[in-house]
Amino acid sequence: MTDKITQETVEKVANLAKVRVSDDEKDMLITKMNEILNWVGMLDEVNTDDVEPMTSVTDAAAMLRKDEITDGNQVDAVLENAPDKDHGFFLVPKVVE
Repeated sequence: MTDKITQETVEKVANLAKVRVSDDEKDMLITKMNEILNWVGMLDEVNTDDVEPMTSVTDAAAMLRKDEITDGNQVDAVLENAPDKDHGFFLVPKVVE
């Protein structure tokens, strides 16, 4: 594999991430990032022709609950710890004049 990360790439990524990187760090990052890309590039060598696409590594199905209304209409319980309330509503300080 060839090195794909250059000093310009590192500078651009650092700029986008709003991270200050010294010249010594740039050299180290070029090396490390190229190593990562080369390692990931090895996945191209894996034959996946007969592999079915999957959404999970397990066969477990998600447990779904019934879509039904429960424990609703508890205005007093919900407002019990509110610092300020009025007629079943939370009162909040005015923030816009």
